[in-house]
Amino acid sequence: MEERGFDAITVNDLCERADLNRGTFYNHFNDKEHLLAMLEDEVMADIGLLQGRMHDITLADMLAYRVAKRPLPLLVELFDYLREQSDFLHAVLGPGGDARFGPRLREAVCENLVQNILHEKYRQNPTAFVEYYVAFYAAAYLGIIACWIERGTPESSEVMANIAMRLFFIKPGESIEL
Repeated sequence: MEERGFDAITVNDLCERADLNRGTFYNHFNDKEHLLAMLEDEVMADIGLLQGRMHDITLADMLAYRVAKRPLPLLVELFDYLREQSDFLHAVLGPGGDARFGPRLREAVCENLVQNILHEKYRQNPTAFVEYYVAFYAAAYLGIIACWIERGTPESSEVMANIAMRLFFIKPGESIEL
């Protein structure tokens, strides 16, 4: 994907690179789209394990860690996982990757995290503005993840968790120092 884009890759290319014959490939996958879907689904399943714990995070939790100037442990774990998968994510989120994967990642990670720290009254009775608010922050968080991966994950997971938390609480006109 990095070299030519997913659309230009053939099953022969994959088999040659993996030193497999086509029969072995087709014993496991219907086609290259099936292979990509399985790889993406593995990432989403792993994220799903973290996602279950996201439901327990509250605004008070985030604020307590923010005041203590410590990263939220679950965010550190998330960035650790994203770092482990960074080669795959770089390819699949890049220009030659799968345009459908970014929205899946945004929904699974970003929208759920933002939804969980909303005040209860907004979670139970969302207005159009609340939906736009969630969409705005979810897209911003996906942007943070994509930028970090594009840059080669140079910052530690702890630093990224602090950045993610700081950006959530920053006010217009406030200093943009970490």
